[in-house]
Amino acid sequence: MNKQGKINEKKVWAIVALVGLFILTMHVSASVANKFHFSESRSILDTVPKNRRKPIGTALPKTVDTTKKLSAIDSAAKAQADSIHTIDTLTISKDSLDAPIKYKASDSGVLIIPTKEFILYGKANVSNKDVSLDAATIQYDQTGQMVKAYGARDTTGNPYSKPNLKQADMTTISDSILFSLKTFKGLTKNTYVQQGEMFVHSDVSKKVSATEYYGYRNRFTTCNLDTPHFSISSRRIKMISNKLAVSGPAAPEFEGVPIPIGIPFGIYPLVQGRHSGILPPAFNVSEDYGLGLEGLGYYKVINEYIDVVTRANLYSYGGWSLNVSPKYQKRYRFNGGLNITFQNTKALNRSYGYSASSFPADEFNSTKSYSINWQHSQDARVRPGTNFSASVNFASSKYNQTVLNNPYLNFQNQLSSTINYSKDFRGKANLSISANHNQNNRTRLVNLSLPNIGFNVNTFYPFQKKESVGASKWYEKLGIGYSGSFSNQISYYDTAGVTLKKLLDTTRWAATHNIPISIALPALGPVTISPSVSYSENWYAQKTILNWNNSNKRLDTSMVKGLYRSSQMSFGVSANTRIFGTYQFKKSKNIVAIRHEIRPTIGFTYTPDLSSKFFYTTQVDTFGHTARLSQFGSSGFGGTNAGSISFGIDNLLEMKVRDRSDSTKPKATKKVKLIDGFGFNSSYNLLADSFKLAPFQFYARTTLFSVVNITGGFTLDPYQVDSTGFRRNIYTWAASKPSLGRLTSGNIALSTQFKSKPKDGKKDSERIPVDPFLTPDEQQRQLQYARSNPAEFTDFNIPWSLNLSYSLNYTKTFAANYQYVTQVYSSVNFSGDFSLTEKWKVGGNGYYDFKTSSLQQFSMFVTREMHCWQLAINVSPIGLYRSFNITLSPKSGILRDLKINRSRTFSNY
Repeated sequence: MNKQGKINEKKVWAIVALVGLFILTMHVSASVANKFHFSESRSILDTVPKNRRKPIGTALPKTVDTTKKLSAIDSAAKAQADSIHTIDTLTISKDSLDAPIKYKASDSGVLIIPTKEFILYGKANVSNKDVSLDAATIQYDQTGQMVKAYGARDTTGNPYSKPNLKQADMTTISDSILFSLKTFKGLTKNTYVQQGEMFVHSDVSKKVSATEYYGYRNRFTTCNLDTPHFSISSRRIKMISNKLAVSGPAAPEFEGVPIPIGIPFGIYPLVQGRHSGILPPAFNVSEDYGLGLEGLGYYKVINEYIDVVTRANLYSYGGWSLNVSPKYQKRYRFNGGLNITFQNTKALNRSYGYSASSFPADEFNSTKSYSINWQHSQDARVRPGTNFSASVNFASSKYNQTVLNNPYLNFQNQLSSTINYSKDFRGKANLSISANHNQNNRTRLVNLSLPNIGFNVNTFYPFQKKESVGASKWYEKLGIGYSGSFSNQISYYDTAGVTLKKLLDTTRWAATHNIPISIALPALGPVTISPSVSYSENWYAQKTILNWNNSNKRLDTSMVKGLYRSSQMSFGVSANTRIFGTYQFKKSKNIVAIRHEIRPTIGFTYTPDLSSKFFYTTQVDTFGHTARLSQFGSSGFGGTNAGSISFGIDNLLEMKVRDRSDSTKPKATKKVKLIDGFGFNSSYNLLADSFKLAPFQFYARTTLFSVVNITGGFTLDPYQVDSTGFRRNIYTWAASKPSLGRLTSGNIALSTQFKSKPKDGKKDSERIPVDPFLTPDEQQRQLQYARSNPAEFTDFNIPWSLNLSYSLNYTKTFAANYQYVTQVYSSVNFSGDFSLTEKWKVGGNGYYDFKTSSLQQFSMFVTREMHCWQLAINVSPIGLYRSFNITLSPKSGILRDLKINRSRTFSNY
């Protein structure tokens, strides 16, 4: 080979080649940003000779930064031309180089001077900014400004290293790429394009501009296999980058078999990010509501901060519901969402026509209800020291019962809301303003508490010196604080006839002032002593008097409005310490030691009677029993002198065992908690005339083997009761059959979770993505949907799982009618799933109530993993509504509404 024809890799022609290559990548980058645009009318795999002879040229460096100075181009070009022959000088402005071009090849890079071509051989790669092109061979022709990229064949004749172009989330694979930098036109064959979750294959594609091209024999799919399980095929399409694709008649294919279901035309949005559009419905059949279209709606993007989802359910019997859910979010400032639902339920009356005497006026039962949910949270960095949050969950009492296929909502009888504003005054004081709501859907009682105002002054030390020297005096640790509150409550029943006047009649407000005084005394060895003094005062807007009516055998209520104040003062001192004990085992044992920690507390409180005039005694039943009541209801306090001694003991029990899992450290140990805490507390009133000893509160909590969580507690009343349940001033251990106490309440709760190890070995936190910008209301709605449709959220990575929880509650309380009522609640919740095979999974969940001895709710599911599709069958044979649902849907998020659905619902009314 002529030595003069070779080019030194440090000379300027390498830079000239890279400048030309940059033009290639710069145009490719501009085109790729507008989605699909490849050219070449034929495959070039077979046009490259197997035993090619390299033309005049030499191997070039594998990485070159084209931003180097180009001042020597002309002189170097003339020197080379004089030694060989005359050539045209390639002049490119260095202003067009806005980023370095990097290239590499496993074989070589060759510059052909006569034809002005630059070629990379063997797993070539060229990258510029966010654009990367990989191919077996990449060629740039300066004369025609043509770019070629094509693959190669292995020894068996199979193609490999096909041109692969990537930019952002878009990937394109073709047999070949031939692209004109002049006209932006071209023709390609057998091209695969991936953008996000969408894959598009075109047998032939013709590019007509920088942003438009036409395709012939196309397939759309979200399956990433070479031979996809399903696709939507269309003979001709037109695609506009970053906008949409439009096709003629289209039909689905499964495993390459056409399905005789088609559409006359198709519109496929290609816009990235949020955009407005129609939300398709799902078909449902209910024997109470009729045929239904559920979820029909529209998604509207208002601006970059706000969007709105509107959905409607329509039923053939005339019922309907409308849901409007705007969501707003401004990053680093606030986020929230509003969910408003109106329901006009029209359900079949099952007793219609059963008998002439009970013949109803209407064939259908109509109910109107509503629900309002609002969630708002503020970023703490917006205004340090100031916060505003809201969590509103308000609805008609009948709303939850009329929601189809949501057993968790159907059995939810308690609703509550809170709106809160707080402000901190430089750490010295804080103000809070809130509005609260709670309601019981069973009793239909609604309580509104607004406004609630609280103002607190943090403890300050008036006798503390600003600059102290040496040890502080005891009086310098004297601290004084203040807390005040104002509350206003409105109560009403969610029934017809509620008026503003009735609401105002139920209004009750009260204010409280509290001044605590504390002092920290030096510890007496292991004992810490804490004295305290506090003064409290309550203001009330009314007082209520209950009188026994012998004629009607009931309590009559009389109410007097005005301004009343009741005060209370208390003095107290408490002491606490910690006692440790350890039992050591022999060195040959697996158990090293057991450690027991005891935390006893004792305190004395004196509360003089400053409000006895607001207490009275009245008869409460026909047996002549009396009770001492406050004129201010349950919010009243005081009424008697109290000198109480309070006492209690808390315990912690843990064990140290040898760690056999660490073979490198034979003496390694680990701690195991046997009982996290257990103990009791009570008090004794030295100044009371009766019932001096308060009930004993026992509690315990632990986690067995880090698997089973157990919490429990019970209350023992040390006094006897008569035949009607009223207490007698006689201790239980003084009875004919002595006992330590009388059980008045108790509870125990156990919960556990068992599951196999994930197949991929990842933890739950690594496998489950968490969206930090979801509001609590959106998270709750997603959780409810997942619970109602468990088959759509099955994790095949975990072969089996089981969740169990049990709760038992026993209470014997003094009811509102001043009668003792005993209630026992016991229930079991369970859920789980297991894989029959790697592709089939079965599971279920339910709730069993031991009080009614019945299964209150049960649902099960069967799901089939189909790679890019999923079959889900949900069945709820027990519950307020019985239903079944069969859904066949793509797993891709962009095709979530393209599903085959069959649903039926039956009522248990």
